[in-house]
Amino acid sequence: MRGEYDKVLLTVTLILVGVGILMVYSASAIRAQEQFGDPSFFLKRHVIWAAVGLATLIGVLGQDYRQLQRWAPLLYLVAVLVLILVLIPGIGTKVNGARRWFRFAGLSFQPAEFAKFGLILYLSRLLARKGERVREFKDGLLPPVILAVVVVGLIALQPNYGTALVIFASVGALLFVAGTRVSHLALLGLGLAPLVGLLLAQAPHVRGRVLAMVDPSQASPRFLYQLNQSQLALGRGGSLGAGLGDGMQKLFYLPEPHTDFIFAIIGEELGFAGAMGVLALFVLILWRGIRIGLKASDPFGCYLALGITSLIVIQGVVNVGMVVGLLPTAGLPLPFLSFGGTSLVMTLFGVGILLSVSRCPPAYQGYLRQRGGMR
Repeated sequence: MRGEYDKVLLTVTLILVGVGILMVYSASAIRAQEQFGDPSFFLKRHVIWAAVGLATLIGVLGQDYRQLQRWAPLLYLVAVLVLILVLIPGIGTKVNGARRWFRFAGLSFQPAEFAKFGLILYLSRLLARKGERVREFKDGLLPPVILAVVVVGLIALQPNYGTALVIFASVGALLFVAGTRVSHLALLGLGLAPLVGLLLAQAPHVRGRVLAMVDPSQASPRFLYQLNQSQLALGRGGSLGAGLGDGMQKLFYLPEPHTDFIFAIIGEELGFAGAMGVLALFVLILWRGIRIGLKASDPFGCYLALGITSLIVIQGVVNVGMVVGLLPTAGLPLPFLSFGGTSLVMTLFGVGILLSVSRCPPAYQGYLRQRGGMR
């Protein structure tokens, strides 16, 4: 028998989606009028995707999440396949130097958004089956790391370093929760350090973005422009904001105001209070997601809930860090709020899984607490 779903999580999700609809319209109306002659061009598409995402959430909520275990290997293989296909010229669409999208019939699909959930599903199944063996290096750590490296590597080839970073951090958090030794995780991090150095050496645009963050005086104006415009928007907002719809930086100053940099428009129009309100909602997502994971009665549900929560919250942290200048600029949407169909639908799909896990009656104090907590 299944119980009640987490109403707090659902309420917070609906609030974030509603705020996203308002801010997408505010941030995109002028540009949509200029480009398409229709100020609601982006709004209408965003509302459609929100409706599809919420329908997906409701559909998943009504199902038993444990059925996903049998589909996890297939979903992982499909994720790897579409990540390979999108890299092939003529199949994947290249925009601004990155080949990240499939486009057909006026619609676009970003396979990386699907792949990160497919990976977390499969890793949750794998870790649940390994149990205490996850503390071993060869049998416990290497298999999930290899599976993750395949996905992260293909996404980095697009290139899409922001999403690759989010996945890497989320997998690390999931392995830690599962009981992987901290020394093994530290060794893994040290092993990846040379790859980061190689990336900085071989990718001038990445090096320029990192330099713009750590030493703006030495960075090219080309890499500083977007960050400067974002900070101008946040500074102009003050405590209570310029007012919904009255932002200036969206008027062809700040690139991507309705997608990657929508948090800057929130800060400008709703002020510090509005920006902190949005961050508080993400803290609630983190709290409810951890709570659901800790109360899960089986290891698969526990790892799945904590893995999905990590994906959503870490992506939110990286996006906000990018907007305020604490992290290098990367093409990464803010979950629930940014314009982008695939991202919104897949994020709501993830919340649907969380709600489904919350409906299963927990065993005594949950799976993690039975085995002695997170080590």
